[in-house]
Amino acid sequence: MLYIAARDHVFAINLASTSEQIIPQQKLTWKTKDVEKCTVRGKNSDECYNYIKVLVPRNDETLFACGTNAFNPTCRNYKMSTLEQEGEEVVGQARCPFESRQSNVGLFAGGDFYSATMTDFLASDAVIYRSLGESSPVLRTVKYDSKWLREPHFLHAIEYGNYVYFFFSEIAVEYTTLGKVVFSRVARVCKNDNGGSPRVLERYWTSFLKARLNCSVPGDSFFYFDVLQSLTNVLQINHRPAVIGVFTTQSNSITGSAVCAFYMDDIERAFNGKFKEQRNSESAWTPVPEELVPKPRPGSCAGEASATTYKSSTTFPDETLAFIKSYPLMDESVPSVNDRPFFTRTTSRFKLTQIAVDTSAGPYKNYTVVFLGSDNGHLLKILASTEGSNSSLNTQLLEDMDIYNPDKCNVRGEDRRVLGLELDRDRHAVFVAFSGCVIRVPLSRLGREPSSGLVSCVSLVLLTFLPSHQEKRL
Repeated sequence: MLYIAARDHVFAINLASTSEQIIPQQKLTWKTKDVEKCTVRGKNSDECYNYIKVLVPRNDETLFACGTNAFNPTCRNYKMSTLEQEGEEVVGQARCPFESRQSNVGLFAGGDFYSATMTDFLASDAVIYRSLGESSPVLRTVKYDSKWLREPHFLHAIEYGNYVYFFFSEIAVEYTTLGKVVFSRVARVCKNDNGGSPRVLERYWTSFLKARLNCSVPGDSFFYFDVLQSLTNVLQINHRPAVIGVFTTQSNSITGSAVCAFYMDDIERAFNGKFKEQRNSESAWTPVPEELVPKPRPGSCAGEASATTYKSSTTFPDETLAFIKSYPLMDESVPSVNDRPFFTRTTSRFKLTQIAVDTSAGPYKNYTVVFLGSDNGHLLKILASTEGSNSSLNTQLLEDMDIYNPDKCNVRGEDRRVLGLELDRDRHAVFVAFSGCVIRVPLSRLGREPSSGLVSCVSLVLLTFLPSHQEKRL
């Protein structure tokens, strides 16, 4: 099934019966009752709808959906099979943003809902939040602390091992010489985190760490692609778990895009490295001397590594908790695979916005094909290959297609930005989401005119694809 979350609606498409046309088999309508309150607050009428910003599987039978609900975020559970509502509504604050333009991510892991978004009407309080668990306490990042989060734009979240990882971009606190500079980050929290003691970090994460993602071209002076746009789930590169992301340059820089891959063990290595500190507001950021790092190591999961003897994070020493509250940023950045992007575009005016990867392409399922969407309606198809266990990724651009169809997608002003990509491997197609439509592009005919699709004004915000074996992917 392909689920499309939209403004006031969720559409369910049975891929087994979908050919050229994208025809919803089911549709749920969830309109707000708070339009009048919203407009009284002085908000634009376009924002006084219910934009579905969260649509994730809660289990094998239930979808969890949250909408902006005219600046009164609300969540519901729906049966996957019928899209009928189950149970009562749930308050959406800290689980869903207040307006459609605010970023957010969410996923269920171990029965808990992990979310990252803005918690207030003015978008002044960014949060990484855990809730809805039967036995786990509600936890969040520290409020209004720029060392933890500073104007973040959340992009992706994944469960991997004992952790949940969040990928986002934010204003860099450690680099202020040129004003507000955006860096891309990966943050990590332990799934068994129970918060701190009544004295330090009670009801806050004790395991929150973050590190910079380094996507840059090496040389006499490095050329950085600092702004993360889209990221894959964990896949295999050179038989090692990794993620692949699309990055762009700073808004005041030369327009450019790059695709970088990161091994998960390199991410872990950064989290096991030195912490970064600023001793006073005027000094540079430097590594924290190892002798000043308390034990158990800050950011550890209870019952593991240096915290093996601690059954719960609530019993961590105050010294460890106070340290992580002040120093959540790691000193070393996470290097990309082979210390360079495997694909760049710096001569074009458009930027890449979305990525989807097929690691079992071709008749023998031994090729990796990367699909990249852009902000000007193009879809790029790239062949990626490796030779040997440690060699670099070699890429070849196969096709660069303008797939935006103004007759189908131009509903309220032309918006050619690709908002989502989802692969249907079984039926050899890729679904491409724009703000006003979703189109299906057959992989075997990528050079041809894309098929027409769902073209009503859906103001699409995300896609959720649930294959038959219930692999969950945003």
